[in-house]
Amino acid sequence: MRVLGAALAIALSGCTNVPPAIEAGVPASTALWRPVHAGTGATTEIEALKRLALVYPDSGSVQLRLLNAQIAAEDGDAAIATLFWLHERGYVFSEGARRQLPGLIDVDRAAQISSLLRAPREAKATSEVFARIPSSAGLVESLVVDLDTGRIAATSVSQRSVWGGSTQGEWREVRPAGVGNLSGIVFDPHRNTLWAASGHIDGGPKEGAGFSGLVEVPADRSVGQRISAPEGANLSDLHRAGDGTIFASDPLGGGIYQLRADDTVLDVLVPPGSFRSPQGLATSRNGAWLYVSDYRYGIAIIPLDGSPIRRLATDLPILLDGIDGLWRHGNELIAVQNGSSPMRIVALQLSDDGLRVTGRRILEESNVEWTEPLSGYLEGGTLYYVGNGQWNRLKEGRPDPTRPFVETVIRKLSLDR
Repeated sequence: MRVLGAALAIALSGCTNVPPAIEAGVPASTALWRPVHAGTGATTEIEALKRLALVYPDSGSVQLRLLNAQIAAEDGDAAIATLFWLHERGYVFSEGARRQLPGLIDVDRAAQISSLLRAPREAKATSEVFARIPSSAGLVESLVVDLDTGRIAATSVSQRSVWGGSTQGEWREVRPAGVGNLSGIVFDPHRNTLWAASGHIDGGPKEGAGFSGLVEVPADRSVGQRISAPEGANLSDLHRAGDGTIFASDPLGGGIYQLRADDTVLDVLVPPGSFRSPQGLATSRNGAWLYVSDYRYGIAIIPLDGSPIRRLATDLPILLDGIDGLWRHGNELIAVQNGSSPMRIVALQLSDDGLRVTGRRILEESNVEWTEPLSGYLEGGTLYYVGNGQWNRLKEGRPDPTRPFVETVIRKLSLDR
């Protein structure tokens, strides 16, 4: 999901499994995840950004901030070095930026600079339309699919409801009373129910924000069990692990929460302020840790035994930020990378120990039918995902009357391509 609004910066006192925050010098181990928050994102000083880039070496967001600071300081040599870094990782600037950057950096080296500004590659469109949800559903964020029956359940952030239907249509809305924005959704076979994440994530006024936590979505009534989130938390993405634990990320506060299979209370796994904007979640093949995509800084590895959080490293020159949806498929992480340029869906091959990326397959890229691919559901080697995210049709938490919602297109992507 793409979150509107600033993240909350909350103190980390008493936290045992998060390494210290970034200090003035280079950290002793850049493999450890360092807490990031809204204040980290406000850093504009070049030396501080260089240190940040050492801690998060696969973040295009950090490098773009560094490039802006270098241009402002009129340091052409450094700016060209940063452009080379982005070029090597396949970053594509907008057409306007490609026109302006040579003159902004160093007009005397315009040809050299232009050579580092990639033109868009030919689109790779390998998915097909699976289903269409009516425009009245508004901003659809995520979904689950029952492959045996063909039934689909999808959450709406803007309508605060769950929509049930199929590839044949016949959509029905279930609107639980008093809830907030509904986003992540998972099927819980242990309790034989659907859970949707409810929180205040649309950037609108806090008044009337609604319930924050997990909401049961029964098929036959609008009121089900509710499990409150800790005070101040706003849940969004959800993931159910093989042992039945449900994990939830808070993209505003930066914490991660868990509901164990036989519990009725959401526990704090990682405290608020640890991540800038945590999104997708996936458990490792051995079940020992949780992968979490931080939208601005990369992918974190959270050991479930309380050990310090690590950063997923990569043997390849690729970007690991800008990832929304995240799933594990065998020994690959499937990632919807809608916060980078170009937007793409990738399969990241993992090392045997699961701590590094050793290969990458681009499954789909720059599909002209996309607006913004969002989250979805992975099952049986196929990803079902929202192909035309409509976050840009919200204005201060409300539907923008000048940009009415359109039908949501659910796409089907085979991971074997």
